[in-house]
Amino acid sequence: MMKRILFCLLVLMTCLASNEVRAQSPNGNLPRLLIRLDDIGMNHSVNMALLKAAQTGMPLSASVQFACPWYQEAVEILKQYPNVTVGVHLTLTSEWKNYRWGPVTGRTAVASLVDSNGYFPQSTRAVAKSGYKLSEIETELSAQIERAQASGLKITYIDPHMGIALSTPELRALTEKLAHKYKLAISTLSSITYFGETYKEMWGEPIATKKEAFLAYISKLDPDKPNMMVLHTATPSPEMDVLVDMNSNMMNSKEGKPLTSLHRQTELNALLSPEFAAMAGKKFQLINYQQLLAGKDISVLKPVDNK
Repeated sequence: MMKRILFCLLVLMTCLASNEVRAQSPNGNLPRLLIRLDDIGMNHSVNMALLKAAQTGMPLSASVQFACPWYQEAVEILKQYPNVTVGVHLTLTSEWKNYRWGPVTGRTAVASLVDSNGYFPQSTRAVAKSGYKLSEIETELSAQIERAQASGLKITYIDPHMGIALSTPELRALTEKLAHKYKLAISTLSSITYFGETYKEMWGEPIATKKEAFLAYISKLDPDKPNMMVLHTATPSPEMDVLVDMNSNMMNSKEGKPLTSLHRQTELNALLSPEFAAMAGKKFQLINYQQLLAGKDISVLKPVDNK
């Protein structure tokens, strides 16, 4: 009788293990969903949204702006939540009116990367027209990565804030060089990826339809590829509510009222919604970058266009 019970337990464990392998495989029953939270460390409100998401225990990925004033608070939070994989959000812009930041290395060390006040430019167009020196970008991005690694966090990947660090062949080659140097993976902000991820972000979706669009998209993910969803989240606060985005009119109303705070609150609410929780484990399998990269050789990074 005991042998029969042990045999049944063994069969059950084997079946469970098989199901686990199938769920994690590229052709498994459930598509894999990567949630990447961007702009962490930008301010306290963004960090509080990270805290709320991390407290759920969900596997997540968080891209931290180590050039921003609130990165140290983000570090304190992330040290408490191993379910969150950490990346460096390579930053070369400072896109808000009256809320700015500059290079880790200081304005004199990378003079081609800053404006007359010593801050990063406020838009991708301004960066492109700035006449930046590639050597100074390498100096600054290296400093951001080294600050991250010195924080005590395990850093797994790098990715480009506003897409800049991957926006030209020269910048892409530099970012790949830095990834090799610091033994990190690269997460993207376009259809060109290094690990076959599909890519989607909710940033430009209107507030009124954002949650609906988010839930609709994640209900029909590609079962054969990891699916990355980039979210920008924040909790409401007086500072967050008055931020004016100088890079895009989409984040402001026709009357000039800043909408960034509402956009980010809506994305956070969608992530924490009962509807999302009900879909997890049924419509998709949530993973983070550490799980995605398990067993992969990141010393060879080959960009592939998923279009």
